[in-house]
Amino acid sequence: MPSSTTEVEKPPQADADATLSHGLKQRHLSMIALGGVIGAGLFVGSGAGIAAAGPSIVVAYTLSGLLVMLVMRMLGEMSAAYPSSGSFSAHAERAIGPWAGFTAGWSFWVLLCTAVGLEGIGAAKIVTGWLPGTPEWAWVALFMVVFCVTNLAAVQNFGEFEFWFAALKVGAISLFLILGVLAIAGVLPGTDAPGAGNLSDFLPNGSEGLIVGVLASIFAYGGLETVTIAAAESQDPVRGVASAVRTAMWRIALFYIGSMAVIVTIVPWDSNEVVEKGPYVAALDHLGIPGAGQLMNVVVLVALLSAMNANIYGSSRIAYSLVERGQGPRVLGRVSGGVPRIAVLSSSVFGFVCVVLSYWRPDDVFPWLLNMIGAVILVVWVFIAVSQLRLRARLNREAPERLTVRMWAFPWLTWVALAGMAAIFVLMAREPGTRVQLYYTGGLTAVLAAVGYARQKARR
Repeated sequence: MPSSTTEVEKPPQADADATLSHGLKQRHLSMIALGGVIGAGLFVGSGAGIAAAGPSIVVAYTLSGLLVMLVMRMLGEMSAAYPSSGSFSAHAERAIGPWAGFTAGWSFWVLLCTAVGLEGIGAAKIVTGWLPGTPEWAWVALFMVVFCVTNLAAVQNFGEFEFWFAALKVGAISLFLILGVLAIAGVLPGTDAPGAGNLSDFLPNGSEGLIVGVLASIFAYGGLETVTIAAAESQDPVRGVASAVRTAMWRIALFYIGSMAVIVTIVPWDSNEVVEKGPYVAALDHLGIPGAGQLMNVVVLVALLSAMNANIYGSSRIAYSLVERGQGPRVLGRVSGGVPRIAVLSSSVFGFVCVVLSYWRPDDVFPWLLNMIGAVILVVWVFIAVSQLRLRARLNREAPERLTVRMWAFPWLTWVALAGMAAIFVLMAREPGTRVQLYYTGGLTAVLAAVGYARQKARR
């Protein structure tokens, strides 16, 4: 940790980002914020959580959703005060020191790039299900090329893709919620009201099942941070961040918690279809709506492609910001046409390497990579909370006018969030399936922190 105030004080990162374009409109940012909360983890990963927790998955998503709301509020406060393409990485550097920004930034870069490959594989599996006999790797390559080119051209292209992707996701999940509520109320033609029969065994696997559900739900919320990265390239960063953060609560409550409640009311929690088809497809098939299941598969494909697009964008901007702050190879910081194109290419190539590893070394190297990124999002959240504690005190003293977004009940709720993160780490250590992720992520974090601290000492 730096020993003097001058070593942590930085000029606002918005100045360093001046070479980036500011082509994202407010409508882009609003829809990115709205659609970003509806990620691939919600459509694809929630089935395993339901199978473990049963109807109590609603409680699991509520608990993790409350934690995510606190994290987003903290991040929103800092991002509105210091808009930056580096988001939490730049805030950690300003609040804690260069080693913290280095650790948070590069660990998140690895997470996003790996996620690009995983989402490409998931999208390819859906397409090959419709077109059997076509090679998965070819579809992954096609998706990679499309979104790499999209992000190379201009930030407006990323914004337009995400605008329409998000509009489709929001429309689809809103329609799902309407149909589900009508079916539960017994007014949907051709269906009988399910009543509360599927909710009678609320904790089928006891507290252990609820714990697994909480851990599964935590990682379904990943991707919310993208809006604070994108805000730095919008026409009004402060307004964009403030709007996104202030609406986060109802978006999480409606899309995540609301849809989980609808699903477990309609479909028996122990139905094999919940895991095999996915909970949303299973619910629509259970209602007997013709073609609705396949239509939801299209929405899941869109969610995966949207996540690929957003993660290529986010990883390239994180890399660019790190380089601008002297935390990486200078070549990644080259900007052309308002876009860090070398960073975009590097992030896309890293993602495709992950895909190659999934075919070439599926039993050793690829699982090692997945375990390494398993708990990175929690590490990032810890950096966000600690940074907010330190920056808020500094802003109160030196620049209170920058506090256009304020963390609720500071500092008490920040400490509550940190306690919640500590509890999740403990729960991960208790579960055999997540304990190994904790070890590997801890190793990655320790290595990056050591390298970052050595660089910080050398630069002094």
